Amino acid sequence: MADSVDTYSRLVSIRNRRGLHARASAKFCAVAGSFDAVVRVRREDADVGGCSIMGLLMLGAGKGCDIEISATGPQAREVVDTLVRLVEDRFGEGE
Repeated sequence: MADSVDTYSRLVSIRNRRGLHARASAKFCAVAGSFDAVVRVRREDADVGGCSIMGLLMLGAGKGCDIEISATGPQAREVVDTLVRLVEDRFGEGE
């Protein structure tokens, strides 16, 4: 029997005033790297690794931009849902 690969993705809008800036990207990467899954983030035609601060910055995702967070691996659903909550919570910035 073949091993199954779990893949999961969700779309979320950036809500914080400064968008996906350096500190927010660092928080995102820290969370993404703490799960047993490979995380990818897509905005329009750009697709980057979820553990790459530079990649996330290159997305240029400002307030109101939609990003798709996807993951593959045993904890795909958990990491995506956790990252969506982080984005929806404005990365803890309160603005």
